[in-house]
Formats: sequence, structure tokens, C-alpha cells
Amino acid sequence: MTNAAFVERLLIILRPDPSRVVIRPYVPGADGDHARAKRIAGRVMKLGDAAITVELNDLMRDFAGHHAEVEAVFAQRYAEVQGVIGNDAPVVGDRALLIGAYFCQEYGYEAAALFNPSIVPHPDQTGVADGAVRFILSLRAVGEGHVSSIAFRTGVCDASGDISLDPQGPRAIVPWIQDASLGSSPAAGVRMRCEDGYALSEIVIFPSTPSQRNGIEDLRLVKFVDADGTITWYGTYTAYSGDGIRQELLRTTDFRAFALDPIRGPSAAGKGMALFPRRIGGRYAMLGREDNETISLSFSNDLYEWPTGTTIVEPHWPWEFVQIGNCGSPIELDEGWLVLTHGVGAMRNYALGACLLDRDDPTKLLGRMTLPLVRPDATERKGYVPNVVYSCGVLLHGRTLVLPYAVADSFTTFAKIPIDQLIDAMR
Repeated sequence: MTNAAFVERLLIILRPDPSRVVIRPYVPGADGDHARAKRIAGRVMKLGDAAITVELNDLMRDFAGHHAEVEAVFAQRYAEVQGVIGNDAPVVGDRALLIGAYFCQEYGYEAAALFNPSIVPHPDQTGVADGAVRFILSLRAVGEGHVSSIAFRTGVCDASGDISLDPQGPRAIVPWIQDASLGSSPAAGVRMRCEDGYALSEIVIFPSTPSQRNGIEDLRLVKFVDADGTITWYGTYTAYSGDGIRQELLRTTDFRAFALDPIRGPSAAGKGMALFPRRIGGRYAMLGREDNETISLSFSNDLYEWPTGTTIVEPHWPWEFVQIGNCGSPIELDEGWLVLTHGVGAMRNYALGACLLDRDDPTKLLGRMTLPLVRPDATERKGYVPNVVYSCGVLLHGRTLVLPYAVADSFTTFAKIPIDQLIDAMR
């Protein structure tokens, strides 16, 4: 079984870079009364002013050169821990910054893997050549402890469907949490914002709530156009607490301010939810995989409440006998809703396929690939998870699909696919 002959692989590879680091909170120990944290802060409190200055200057020399806003991060971290370290009097100035630093750590957020991409048109298309489109690429970045976060890259797709990526910004920054109380409850969401002046490729959305403690996985971005013409970028993802998973939704209009909120209802317990780019019949529509084997379709009047869906696509061919799922939000064509899929076959070989749903009634399956579009070739089989190709979204550019896809849960590459030949290959 080979790849579809009309799929053109592009010679672009995004590999993980261990030198990319962010500052994240450090929580010492797991004692319920925060005794260890209190002891650490107490030791800092016993230092004289001169020693405080020396220690803080050493930290700034070591870390300020490759982190943005280090002092602000230390100050914010002190504000977050001051309620539990038990100081009798308020601490200010360099001493507060040093205490904050003891509750921070540097983290290589993409040291292990950079994979499972999705892609959408960029909100800013100024200065782009005729026939080209600027895009945003989201990536699942994995670091120490297999914790997943969201990273971004930007680039341009030219008139022929070829890709060029913008240079990556030199630093990495985690957006400021604007209301920390929102994340204090397992049922709550969180609001965060990154100040202007940073490239999108420098922004890292790191887990910040109890439900996300062990990772934010497989963001499926979509440009959503509402009935009144309002445009919002949404992204479904899997939040992993270490004990369980749930589906959550990212919302932004500018990729500076982000809202991350839980999805409720029976559909939220599964994986791989993907929002349609507009309402259908006045309601939101969402693909999912509630039973871990098939693709389902749900409708809702509430973007955050999703009932049990209807199964619309089941495993049919040997390369998808184990399970089938979507590879991102559907793409609207004159012919119908195009859904890129992934199938899992023998030896847990992953392959990418596609199907076509009716435009007015997407419960109707109009056609599907009988053979894979993309399966791992000889250069793509080995990696952290062998024999896997996967994607969380594609970009429609004219009558060409731009497909970013992950290889072996390790790195990301690209392909382009002519729509007409893809539709012709369906049965």
C-alpha cells in the first residue's frame, strides 16, 4: 500500500529545539501545609540586604539575556506564593524578587517533540503578494516530563501552494494570566494575554489550570465566521490533568489575548473534537470521537455544551480497522465538507485519509478515500512513536490543500494536495 500519487511532500521540516526555554512555576514538594515552601522563603528572609543583591544580580546575569521580562516574572511569582509562605510582614523590592525566583524554573518546552500541527489564515494579510496567504501554524510542543504546550509559527503560502516560514523570534514568553482565580477551580477557565512587541512565534501557551496540569494536547484551530460576519479563531484541544482528560476550547480574535474554557456535555469526554468553520442551520456543529473508534457529529446552540453525537463515519478499510478520527476542522468546498482523517491499522500503523460530507446535511457521507493519502514512508517510520503520521488541520488555498503533518510524534513536515484529484479519488 503506497501513498496517493498526487500528494507532493515539501522539503520543510520543523524539529524540536532544546534551546527554546520559558520560565514556569516551580512548586517544591507536595505537602498540604506548604511547609517546605515556607522553609525556603524563611531562608531567603534571613539573608542580609547585600547578600540579596548579590544573589539577584547573579540570577539576572544568567537569565535576563535569554528571557523577556525576568523581573516581572519573579514579581508575579512572589505575588502568587506570598499567601502560602507565611511572612508576617509584606516583602518588597529585591527580596520579594528573589523569593519569587526560588519558586520558578527554566523549562525546555519543546526539548522532546514538536508535532501535531494545525494551520489557519493569519488575521493580518497586509503586504502579502497577490495569490499568496499568510498563515499561523500551531504545534504541540513537548518538554521534560512529557508535558505538552502550544507553540506557534507563521509563514506564507504562495500562489502555487509552496511554503516559506518566517524566522522564529529569539525568545519565548508565556502570556500573563489576567485572572488567576479563574483557574482555581477544575470547572473554571483562564484568561491570558501577551503584551505587544513579541512575535507570535515567541508566544507559548503553557498549562495553567488543574485540568491542564500535565498538558494541552492537539490544538485544532479554525477560523470561525459567524452569521453577522464576526470572525473568531477557535481551537479545541485535550486538557490532561495526569488523572484524566477533557476537551477544552481556546478563543482569540488577535492571537494576543486568549480565553481557555472547558467544554461540557457527553461529547467532551472523548478526544479529537473539531469545530465546523460556520454554523449549519443556525447551530454550531462539531466532529468528535466519543467512542474512540468512529467519527461522530454533534450540533449545539451553546459553544461550550455538546450533547451526544451521531456516528457518521466508521472504520471500513484495513488501514483504519482499529479506529478512525478527524485531522482538524472540516473545509468547505462547493462539493461538500472535506474532512481529513486518520486511520489506525495493523501494528498501530497510522495513515491519513479523507472523506466528503454533504454541505447542507453533514450527517450524509458522500465519499471517502479507499487508500491512504499519506502513510509513513521509509524516512518517517522511526521516532518517539513509530509508524505515525498525524495532523490537526489543513489550509485551503485556491484548489490546493496545504497539509502540515507530524511524523512519529517527533517532528513536523508539509505536503500539498490538489483538491480535484483528491475528490476524484473518493468512492
